[in-house]
Amino acid sequence: MKKYFIAGILVWAPVAITVWVISWGLGVLDSIFGSVMMAIITLSPGEFSPDLKHFREIPAIGVLIVIGVIMVTGLLAISFAGQWWVRVWDKQVNRIPIVRSIYSSVKQVSSTLFSGSGQAFRKALLIRYPHPNSWAIAFQTGTPAAEISSKVGEDYVNVFLPTTPNPTSGFFMIVPRSTVIELDMTVEEALKHIVSMGSVPPGVRTNAPTTLTKNRDS
Repeated sequence: MKKYFIAGILVWAPVAITVWVISWGLGVLDSIFGSVMMAIITLSPGEFSPDLKHFREIPAIGVLIVIGVIMVTGLLAISFAGQWWVRVWDKQVNRIPIVRSIYSSVKQVSSTLFSGSGQAFRKALLIRYPHPNSWAIAFQTGTPAAEISSKVGEDYVNVFLPTTPNPTSGFFMIVPRSTVIELDMTVEEALKHIVSMGSVPPGVRTNAPTTLTKNRDS
């Protein structure tokens, strides 16, 4: 019975977690739409409130509208006029105290993570952690800032060391490039290996790991 129970868990656990993640994402999108609709209902004349409330209660309407707004925004943002409006918006937001610090930080991080030309999570690496006789899987996120490079002297790289089994948290570290080993496994394979606590091996690769060499484009 124990064997059957464990086998059943292995079948249903991925399904349940996948459904939970999708439901959480859809709930976030719907809550965004709900907050906007509540503000509109509050500010609109009383005769329109029943119709707006009825519109708000249509199933999945919030998710569809939020996705549509994101897609239209992206379409406009890549156009010439859209880029001009984005620059104007950034300039106006950066004039607001406190808000500009949060906005600029989030914008830089999101641009680095989601931009195809960024360096974030482009390579899976082995680093010595938490002591010289053990290794951990990390991801290269770029190179240190000019001030840091001038102070530490040696060639270093920025890495993100995720925790297990939740890779969304972790540690940002600056380590010597000479002590880092580049892995042939992809970032997706490395993430699976980390989340599974090493129980899911990555795909077999023909090339052996090699010491990370300096990237001239970094």
